[in-house]
Amino acid sequence: MVKRSKRMRAMLAKVPGKQPLPLPEAVALLKQFNTTKFDQTVEIAIRLGIDPRQADQTVRGSIVLPHGIGKTLRVVVFAKGDKVDEARAAGADEVGGADLAEKIKAGWTDFDVCIATPDMMGVVGPLGKILGPRGLMPSPRAGTVTMEVGRVVREYKAGKVEFRNDAGGVVHGVVGKLSFDAQKLIDNIKTFIDYVQSLKPAAVRGQYIKSIAISATMSPSIRIQAA
Repeated sequence: MVKRSKRMRAMLAKVPGKQPLPLPEAVALLKQFNTTKFDQTVEIAIRLGIDPRQADQTVRGSIVLPHGIGKTLRVVVFAKGDKVDEARAAGADEVGGADLAEKIKAGWTDFDVCIATPDMMGVVGPLGKILGPRGLMPSPRAGTVTMEVGRVVREYKAGKVEFRNDAGGVVHGVVGKLSFDAQKLIDNIKTFIDYVQSLKPAAVRGQYIKSIAISATMSPSIRIQAA
């Protein structure tokens, strides 16, 4: 049995177990756990009534939250021609082609997002074994294979969040920092929930959102009401 610290036991004593709270109350309680020396990340977990084994019930997407996520993402772009200048002007941290691919093959993966124009996928494709396991492989479905590199770079720099349900049918996402004002966290969380709700697969029957919980890096989770 895992031994909990005194700090964790004190926090757990304030959490009403599995009883879901209204979102404003849950956020107010979560902010009471801001007792560390670093700014904790706030995450959301939504358990869905889907069968994750069925391809037509996969829930994935990306969204720019109204108040960002409190972190500046490092973005690299595979592009050529005028798209190189477009990516750099939008704030990409590194832009390249075969040279960038060689750098990644040599072990460099110090970035959070990888974007590529369609005509560069021949260069990016062989990097799948490196980028794939890290969740960095550009994908048309995720919107990271695109000719609109400027727009997509700006979105990620503004705090765009990607998500996909896991094998248990749960969607996880970052929704901000614990230092955010309560209303900003509420806005981000509500926006994330509403977007996941809008992605309900047609094949799903019955209750779609089973439960929702929010937590910080070093806090217990707090269940919130779905509505």
